[in-house]
Order: sequence, then C-alpha cells, then structure tokens
Amino acid sequence: MNRPGRGDEARQAMEQQEKELRETLVESSLELERLGLNRGTSGNLSVRCGTGLLVTPSGLSPAEMTPDSMVHLGADGAWCGAMKPSSEWRFHRGIVEARSDVAAVVHTHSEYATALACQRRSIPAFHYMVAIAGGVDIRCAPYASFGSERLAELAVAALEGRKACLLANHGLIATGSSLAAAVSLAAEIEVLAKQYVQLLQMGGPVLLTDEEMADVLQRFASYGAAPRG
Repeated sequence: MNRPGRGDEARQAMEQQEKELRETLVESSLELERLGLNRGTSGNLSVRCGTGLLVTPSGLSPAEMTPDSMVHLGADGAWCGAMKPSSEWRFHRGIVEARSDVAAVVHTHSEYATALACQRRSIPAFHYMVAIAGGVDIRCAPYASFGSERLAELAVAALEGRKACLLANHGLIATGSSLAAAVSLAAEIEVLAKQYVQLLQMGGPVLLTDEEMADVLQRFASYGAAPRG
C-alpha cells in the first residue's frame, strides 16, 4: 500500500486551504451585502492564496457567487477560472504586493464613506476610533478611472501607514490580516463616516490633536493582545 509522500500532503493541504478561502470569499461577499455596505454587483474582495490571490468575479452579485466562481490571479496578473476577475483586480494585486501585512482587501461602495469620497474628503480625527485604520486620519486618494493602473498606484499611496482609505468619487478600501478583519474594518469605517457626515451638518467636529491620537495609537497597539491574569 502506497502512502502519500510529503509532496502529496503539501498539495492536499494547499488545495484544502484554497477551497476554504473560496468559501470564505462567498460568505464575506454575502456579509457585506447583509450589512448594507455593498449592493448588487458593487464592490469586490480578495484574499492571498499561495503566491497569488483569489478575487471575486466581475458582474456577479453575492447571491449568484459560488466557490468555483472565484478567480485565481497570479502575481503577474494572469488569471484562470470560468469567470473574469473584478475590474478592480489591479489595486487588489498592487496592495498585497506592497504590503506584506495585508492578507485580504475589501472594496465597498457603502453609503456614507462614498458620500465623503465624492466630496474628496478624508476623515479626520473627530473620534478616537479613526485610529482603527492605523493613523491620525483616513485619507482620500485622488481620483482615477476605475480598474486603472493609476487607481492602483494612488490606492497604494493612500494606504501607506494605514489599513484603509477612501477613493475619490468611488468608495472605500479596507484591508486586514484576514477577510473577517477587513470586513469588520469596512463596517467600522462606515459608522465613522456616517457620524462625520452628521457632524458636518451640525457645524463640524472638534478634532483631536496629533498628540491625543498618538496616545490612542499607542494604546491600540497592545489592545486585546495580552490575556488576563
């Protein structure tokens, strides 16, 4: 009786991991729609898989997606599968190439974040939770056409030192160490965007200082990291 070799075991483990990631992409797409952060075919997601990415397909709503419809995208931009990758695959690839800490990218057209993006506004330090995106503000990248290499370059620049950014006249990008983390961050930023829009209608917020935000960022660095005891 032949036993599987180490190579076979490694291949099986990789295949199982890819299967689970494909399923999680579908589940995360449905969750974004349930949360009201995306509707219909808007938005897209990706997750690292081996040396490449798995990306949601172009033109399918979450209800139509299956694990098999997720598209594998190589580091060189070549893709394989029954469907085409999202038109925004370039910024998904660009972000994970530039950021070794990022395992997943979520792009939404959520209502309030997009409204601010259409005014080309960054989200300033009106609340300490802005620091959840990694800095003293949530930047808005300049405008470029959707799906373009220029948009990918601008998104990577806006994400420098950050976990999320707005895209002018477009929407939001949130990143994370997992799809769950990226989805959670996108949801949190939409809440912050709504609060900021409401404050602008009331005359504008009182902003925290850079020193106050630096204290928050330091606290966030160890928040929840150590067990009790």
